[in-house]
This record gives sequence, C-alpha cells and structure tokens, in this order.
Amino acid sequence: MESTTISFNLTVLGVILAYYIIINLILYCAMALDKKRAIKNRRRIPEKTMFLLAILGGGAGGLFGMVLNRHKTHHLDFVMAFTITSILHLLVALLLISKFVVIG
Repeated sequence: MESTTISFNLTVLGVILAYYIIINLILYCAMALDKKRAIKNRRRIPEKTMFLLAILGGGAGGLFGMVLNRHKTHHLDFVMAFTITSILHLLVALLLISKFVVIG
C-alpha cells in the first residue's frame, strides 16, 4: 500500500495568513476609532475607506468591530458588505492555500 503525504508551502501559507490578520486588524481598529470619534463629535473615518478595507480582505475585522464596539450595527450596507466580503475572502484564501498544497 502506498502512503500519501500532504505538505504545505509554509512561506506562502504564512504570507497569506499574515495579510488577512493585518488587514482585519486594521479594519477592526478603524471601526473602534470611528466609534470613539463619533462619541466625541470629532472628524470621522470615511465610509469609503471602511468599504475599501473590507474589499481588500478586512470584512471579518469589520464585523467584529461592529459587534464588539456596537458601531454601525443598524447600517444594513455595512452588515451586508462586511458579511459578503468576509465570505468571498474566505473562499479566496482557501483557494490560494489549496494551490500550494502538495499531495504525494
């Protein structure tokens, strides 16, 4: 009987994982900062910036930011955008990771 081994390219896996962690932390922090600025009636972070960060892969961080900071939870456009981009980027990440799995 043959034995099958599965190996990963750890460098590529690490880069993909690091990217998603960083972009999600950035959007989470942006949501927290925007909440603090909203409370203090100070200059806010533009919504376009938050949507761009979600498109770049930070949707999950945005969702956590919404829930944990109770910020923009009643804005359906944010809920939908962050949820959809989270799902799409999860699929993209899984696809990318699967391209670097070696079965042999």
